Amino acid sequence: MTRAVPLDNIAHKDLRVRVGHSAEFGDNINNVPIFPTEFIYAHREYPILFRRDAAGHLQAVALLGLDKDENLFLTDNGWNGRYVPAVLQRGPFMIGFRNNDADGEVVREPVIHIDLDHSRVSETEGEPVFLRHGGNSPYLERANRVLQLIYKGTAVAGPMFAALEEAQLIEPMELEIQISEGVRYKVPGFLTISQDRLAKLDGGQLERLHKPGYLHLAMLALTSLGNVNWLIELKNRKRAAV
Repeated sequence: MTRAVPLDNIAHKDLRVRVGHSAEFGDNINNVPIFPTEFIYAHREYPILFRRDAAGHLQAVALLGLDKDENLFLTDNGWNGRYVPAVLQRGPFMIGFRNNDADGEVVREPVIHIDLDHSRVSETEGEPVFLRHGGNSPYLERANRVLQLIYKGTAVAGPMFAALEEAQLIEPMELEIQISEGVRYKVPGFLTISQDRLAKLDGGQLERLHKPGYLHLAMLALTSLGNVNWLIELKNRKRAAV
């Protein structure tokens, strides 16, 4: 359960947030949702796959591990990677909305909320949310930038997936990963970009995908599949250390 409330510089002036990454904070997961606005960072580190949620909507995920509750980028010393997905960077913060009156018209605006029951929230440990004499702390400013990345990415995701499906570029994938002789993983339930169908698109179709940037995002997702080899390397290191 969460207890999300609008962040308030008076009511929450003494709040702190414990930073870092560990299983204690729920980081021991084998995949995590990501947004199109972070493909440019994530594709260098993780395989980017797609899946459907309970309502049938497509979403992108970064593959972090092969076994249940396994994050191969999580170590005793924190996160072993150059980029941490935004959902795991945001900590206890999330995007909420409030209605404001603008010249007689109701406008829905995003505002920062905080989950007061989150395991990272403290009054004695971690980074301050607000400066002692007022104003946002550098940590809160960083969290705000992460939330903006998520907010903008949410707006891009729907139209992007609609365009990719219209072009019939989304297909199921059977990801089989050979770790070593006799050790093989099957990773079911994911989808990817069809390279064959992408190669057969005509000029008009390519232009319609290129103009809003969806073609570039599709190519980043395809390129990211090479990171499966890095997952294999991390998995073998983990097995050797046992």
